Amino acid sequence: MTFSIVGRCARTGMFGVAITTSSICVGARCPHVRANVGAVASQNITDPNLGPAILDELEAGHSATIALENVVASHPFMDYRQLLVIDGSGETSCHTGTKILGLNNTVNGDNCLAAGNLLSNTDVPVAMAASFEQDSNLHLADRLVQALAAGVAAGGEEGPTRSAALLVAHKHRFPLVDLRVDWDDNDPVVHLAKLWRAYESEMDAYVSRAVNPDAAPSYGVPGDE
Repeated sequence: MTFSIVGRCARTGMFGVAITTSSICVGARCPHVRANVGAVASQNITDPNLGPAILDELEAGHSATIALENVVASHPFMDYRQLLVIDGSGETSCHTGTKILGLNNTVNGDNCLAAGNLLSNTDVPVAMAASFEQDSNLHLADRLVQALAAGVAAGGEEGPTRSAALLVAHKHRFPLVDLRVDWDDNDPVVHLAKLWRAYESEMDAYVSRAVNPDAAPSYGVPGDE
């Protein structure tokens, strides 16, 4: 039903998640990031409470492994959940409940963790982690989107995907990148990659306008001088 990757850029300290699924609006429920803390993907039968709870544990100083263990121990219905976590050191941890749907797999990589359920084959997360590791000099968002595309190319889900999302945190409490394809009948991952390419050139300007509008570039709208 879903496959995703959580990743950290060792060079910049960014954290991010890229995810796609067969249901609508995956970006509204499943990816979670926090600057200087970590990233979480919550999938399968999703509980959106779990991502923030794990990030709170990470922010309190716990490792990915301990943070995940604490949340799994204190929340019900964990047999239905699949959770991916990466922390500030690049440590990763995953929980896959016994009632996860279909074929599933989890693969650790360098500063990343890829996993999925209802997969067409177990090589999907393998391809995602391998793609993420290929070029650490790329922007984290590029690496995440390319990893998601690699998962599609490796076979993806057992059925079609309909939504996708990309979420990246850097220096601020608000996301650096928050892009969503809430429904696409054809290929939401291709759509997401196009959104990222369009947004990339505007990204720093939006941050500047939030932090210091006086020093930010013009808005580029009619009537703006």
